[in-house]
Amino acid sequence: MNKRIAVVPGDGIGREVIAEALKVVRASAAPLEFTEFDWSADRYLRDGTTIPPDGFTMLERDFQAILVGALGDPRVPSNLHAKEILLGMRFKMDLYANVRPVRLLEKSLCPLKDARPEDVNFTIIRENTEGMYMDIGGVFKQGTPDEVAVQEDINTRKGVERVIRYAFDYARGRQRKKVLMTDKSNVMTYAGGLWQRVFKEVAGDFPHIEAQHMYVDALCLAMVREPRQFEVIVTNNMFGDIITDLAAALQGGLGMAASGNIHPGRTSMFEPVHGSAPALAGKNIANPMGAIQTAAMMLGHLGLQQYADRLDAAVLAALRLGVRTSDIAGKMGTREVGDWIAERVATKGTNI
Repeated sequence: MNKRIAVVPGDGIGREVIAEALKVVRASAAPLEFTEFDWSADRYLRDGTTIPPDGFTMLERDFQAILVGALGDPRVPSNLHAKEILLGMRFKMDLYANVRPVRLLEKSLCPLKDARPEDVNFTIIRENTEGMYMDIGGVFKQGTPDEVAVQEDINTRKGVERVIRYAFDYARGRQRKKVLMTDKSNVMTYAGGLWQRVFKEVAGDFPHIEAQHMYVDALCLAMVREPRQFEVIVTNNMFGDIITDLAAALQGGLGMAASGNIHPGRTSMFEPVHGSAPALAGKNIANPMGAIQTAAMMLGHLGLQQYADRLDAAVLAALRLGVRTSDIAGKMGTREVGDWIAERVATKGTNI
């Protein structure tokens, strides 16, 4: 039976790269059925809809996964639609683990001198439903010299424990031997203290996996100097947001980065992590490889690993043969790269 996938192409280049990802997945003949939703800036500007009242319930009830493009449009200065759709999915569907594989597929993509693919191959798991992103705080005496702004960092025992446990389970399931937790507990003593205590307790349930810790500033330095040492990194929402962009640079930029927003056993959401880039929209220059790898990640999550492997092999072949967009030193357009990868998937299987 085909698995049902909800597709939200989004705004700007999101629509372009998701179209290419769908083209490639269809070429693989994976047993999927797609339903597209027009939740976007265009829809919001047309009738004020960000997501219908029953939207999240419908997604959980009727679909096995969601594929989302970038959201954001300068015509909506507040980006209200993006916040309600994207953060709404994460929070209201309780997609608590943001999973970001960091893989260097071809050495020329990495800005680090002499870095090889085996040197950049780790995963960052970011807590996805708490922290600074809960929008708790306020402003007092706004616009005066005495203005005060407060933003609360919310960390619950439940939220911290489940994402740390997910990280250890993820490592065990992929034969990884190390999980590193990063924080700033020497300054953020209350939140960091909770993360430290829970990390030590959960690590005790996984004696064959080495539990490590680094302060986040030291981690940023180490990611640039010696990324090979890392296997699985787990952290809070804010630090995860920051270090995943740094990590993306190691694999060739945001155009190469994939992600999943996961709740095990529930409908989960997958999105390439670059922005909507309105200035690039409609020019056929956006890199579709991150979206294609995101689709591969979704296929693997759904138990369709053989199809995911075909997508990954075709992306790697494209890179090696110079089938690239301009952001990664290529001369081809978005559609042309998508066409080439789709043809490769349809004809070559997992052969690189």
